[in-house]
Amino acid sequence: MSGTSRARAVPWALLGLWVAVLALVGPFAAKLADVQHDRVTDYLPASADSTRAAEIQERLPGGESTELVLVYHRDGGLTAADRRTAAGQLSDIAGAHELIGGAPRGIPSEDGTTLMYPVATNEPGTDEALRDALVEDVRERAAGGGGLSVEVGGTGALATDAGKVYDSLGGPLLYTTVAVVAVLLVLIYRSPVLWLVPLVVAGVADFLSMGVAYGLNQAFGTTVSGQSSGVMTILVFGAGTDYALLIVARYREELRRFERPYEAMRAALRGCGPAVLASSGTVAAGLLCLLAADLNSSRGMGPLGTVGVLCALVAMLTLLPALLVLLGRRVFWPLVPAFGSEPVQRRGLFAAMGTSAGRRPLTVLATGAVLLGALSLGTLGLPGALKQEDSFVDTPQAVTAMRTLAQAYPEQGTQPIDVLTPRDRADETLAAVRAAPGVAGAERGRTGGGWTEITVMAQDAPQSAAETATIESLREALDGSYVGGASAQQIDLEDTSRRDTGIVVPLVLVSVLIILVALLRSLVAPLILVAAVVAVWGAALGIGGLVFEPLLGFEGTDPGLPLLSFVFLVALGVDYGIFLMHRMREESLAGAEPSAAALTALRTTGGVIASAGLVLAATFAVLTNMGLVPLVELGFVIALGVLLDTFLVRTYLVTSASVALGRRVWWPGVLSRPAGPAGTGESSEPPRRPEAVGAP
Repeated sequence: MSGTSRARAVPWALLGLWVAVLALVGPFAAKLADVQHDRVTDYLPASADSTRAAEIQERLPGGESTELVLVYHRDGGLTAADRRTAAGQLSDIAGAHELIGGAPRGIPSEDGTTLMYPVATNEPGTDEALRDALVEDVRERAAGGGGLSVEVGGTGALATDAGKVYDSLGGPLLYTTVAVVAVLLVLIYRSPVLWLVPLVVAGVADFLSMGVAYGLNQAFGTTVSGQSSGVMTILVFGAGTDYALLIVARYREELRRFERPYEAMRAALRGCGPAVLASSGTVAAGLLCLLAADLNSSRGMGPLGTVGVLCALVAMLTLLPALLVLLGRRVFWPLVPAFGSEPVQRRGLFAAMGTSAGRRPLTVLATGAVLLGALSLGTLGLPGALKQEDSFVDTPQAVTAMRTLAQAYPEQGTQPIDVLTPRDRADETLAAVRAAPGVAGAERGRTGGGWTEITVMAQDAPQSAAETATIESLREALDGSYVGGASAQQIDLEDTSRRDTGIVVPLVLVSVLIILVALLRSLVAPLILVAAVVAVWGAALGIGGLVFEPLLGFEGTDPGLPLLSFVFLVALGVDYGIFLMHRMREESLAGAEPSAAALTALRTTGGVIASAGLVLAATFAVLTNMGLVPLVELGFVIALGVLLDTFLVRTYLVTSASVALGRRVWWPGVLSRPAGPAGTGESSEPPRRPEAVGAP
């Protein structure tokens, strides 16, 4: 096949292949929402006591129990009419639903302002839709008025309110992400057509990732939650657009050197393909390290995030080039790169940055290190672990009910602790629970499958230090039993997050280093890149410590924030280091001196890195507009870290370190040796003419 025929056939063949793939994947992508769940066990540690307790409860007669608390409150004190109203409404609810133990008796507060009715039912089982319908029906039947407020709280209502937020993530998250990326691409490309191409390709990649994610769920039981599917979409558009920016920038450069778009694209992919493959490899490797986590939400995010990145990679390396070649040079209108033309030579921002970094590299390096270190001290100001009731940006009814209870019953437990014990030891366990310190009361619950459920009420407020001590003492005393419930789950969540961080972080560092060493053929350059992104992670978390509680009013930090932000910032941040260092290595192979290679690499890739950083930061910043504090905190830290990495670390610190170290940055590779007649330090290829590309 001639070159001209191949140039016509290959893009059309790739386009046809993608049409076939989408037709095959389409039915599966539409089913992803059907397997998405946000149950408690989807976010708990796999091996924790509380998770085991929840799993046993699901198998008891009636299935998983839904626990609610109805809170009747009047500021001036409840009247006799209020009490009759409450009793009548509870009777109505008991008649409409199968409540465990029938209509409960009200528990009055000491000040007479509040009446609490604990309610439990097995009616919904594990069906989230039935649970939500139950909660809404109870809320409709429990109505106040005339100064009497009625709120429905408890773990069941909290799960329903959280589910509403997660359900709202899908559409708004996707639409907002697409809008943000579209605006940035229009500003970057300054073309009425070009911005559409990478955006459409990213949309196709997102559709593909949904189908693959559904397949993983069906084949391996991979957990799909609102959080993990949302992050997958963010990664497809964020990382995918980054790859597109690099490919398009290099393609524009090669169009000045090659007459035919097909040949220009081949040269572009040869030039930037290894960097794109390595950058996606670091992200995928980092995310797959989450499989070592015990926390279900973190472990489930690893495969879905990897699917998103790899689908974006495949689309950007095949579909994007095919579309660009078929559209020809006119896709760049009005700034069309003509064959044989020279790019506009101007002293841009990154040339100025490179000059300042190259003039006093050690000074710049020391100043940047001190700045990042100072910002990292802000981690000391991070608030404590985030409680369940503080995890919403806008306070739902379930949380207001819990806060009312906390004020009305300050010295009394209002949230049950669940103990699952072997059936033949139920009496013994019940006696031990009642005798345990901090226990206000305990009652036998359901029995089935060899297990008996015991409902325990603590003497102290939920998630207080005293209640935590009660749970820990129960676990020590009840050998062979499992202690669960909302407070126990929070304890396990915090403990497991610390354990996961200690295991996953080293795995991420080692996997990323291996990929960087293979790409750059050096030990020093990869260590510089990894040290830089770790410093960025610390600084971004530190800024979070200065902002979360004092400015945003967040009452706590999500226990999983340090680990997830580390994985994303290290894996994604190294991308920009790869773009920079790979170009620096190209220039060095072409015979440039180390300092010149570093400055040329910054000048030619600075615009691409800045554009990519802005897009990636903006996509993660979309999470800050969601309704859950953990997502807001994660989006804030990653977006800020990406910006620090883009405009401080890559432009100044990595460049300064490269200039200061000279050839030693490539040690022990061949480029670390002085150039000479033997050719040990130079390439046999003719030197390439450096071209300034100020913006993609």
